[in-house]
Amino acid sequence: MSNTIQVAIIGDKQPRFVPQEAIDNALQHSAARQNVRVETTWHATTLLKSENNRLNDADAIWCAPGSPYESLEGALAGIRYAREHNIPFLGTCAGFQHAVIEFARNVLGENTASHPEYAEGASPLFMDDALCSRVGEEMKLRITDPHTQAIYGAEHAVETYYCRFALREEYVPTFEAHGLTVAGVDEGTRIMRLAGHPFFYMTLFVPQVASRPEQPHPLISAYVAAAHTP
Repeated sequence: MSNTIQVAIIGDKQPRFVPQEAIDNALQHSAARQNVRVETTWHATTLLKSENNRLNDADAIWCAPGSPYESLEGALAGIRYAREHNIPFLGTCAGFQHAVIEFARNVLGENTASHPEYAEGASPLFMDDALCSRVGEEMKLRITDPHTQAIYGAEHAVETYYCRFALREEYVPTFEAHGLTVAGVDEGTRIMRLAGHPFFYMTLFVPQVASRPEQPHPLISAYVAAAHTP
């Protein structure tokens, strides 16, 4: 197997946006500890709308912060590709929010599911901007899922947020009934993972900003390891 993994990043680049700029460095921190190389390629959401084969060579897919994306449909198509092709996936901040919408549309059959940034008043809306306004804040969360506890080596963590939207909790039982498991909480859901997938994690926080060369973020290290697993 190649000692280099290809990470496709879904998103539209924004200059001097810390949660985006931190992604490549965080991947390199984790890869160095595992003696692998990581190469990243950004994929604009407008291109993914019609060119899913752009992701064919990806060993892993990351949906980056920075919404509203130029193409909602493109972002959802890239997330769906990772989910349906069992490609290790990490969605952080807006990546979490859009993975929720993708799952709602394509697994739950809620074809009109959308996001307040694109469709004010659309129904149903699974995300709410009244539930998360923590740009730049650190918050302690409780890790509730044994699989995720094993990754962190702990039952609690402190993470940094740049989010303005969070999952409406009344929908959690429906998502969990279809395999999208809550893995970390504070007063609301902050980590979810897809059961049965090799690696499909969504976080409302941005783990990449906490990564350091001497202390890579454990969730990103697990993501890199999953991408390098034959």
